[in-house]
Amino acid sequence: MARRIRVLVAKPGLDGHDRGARVIARALRDAGMEVVYTGLHQTPEQIVEAAIQEDVDVVGLSILSGAHMTLFPRICELLKENGAEDIMVMGGGTIPEADVKALKQGGWAAELFTPGTTIETIVDWINANVKVD
Repeated sequence: MARRIRVLVAKPGLDGHDRGARVIARALRDAGMEVVYTGLHQTPEQIVEAAIQEDVDVVGLSILSGAHMTLFPRICELLKENGAEDIMVMGGGTIPEADVKALKQGGWAAELFTPGTTIETIVDWINANVKVD
């Protein structure tokens, strides 16, 4: 029997709105995943440290502050620096379509979910793209 997918849900930066992140965390848990929620105002360093310590498969970033073009690359760089580039990074929030494209093409996000995405879509995407032993 395969182990459950482990997801770290994080709110980086100064964004203080976490209702969506909490909803997603609960939905992923209800879908059978192990979820760690880091809380508000996390630095990229704190997020990466928690992801490594918790041995997660996925980091899900919730960003509504507009800092996505800085935070996604920084977190990916820190994962690589710490030998944890196998941890997938995905996220959601108010991210313009041009930035979604740039983040995905740059390798800074495996997938991004914008407002209006259903929880089922997110759960299905994770289940289809995250392989665990």
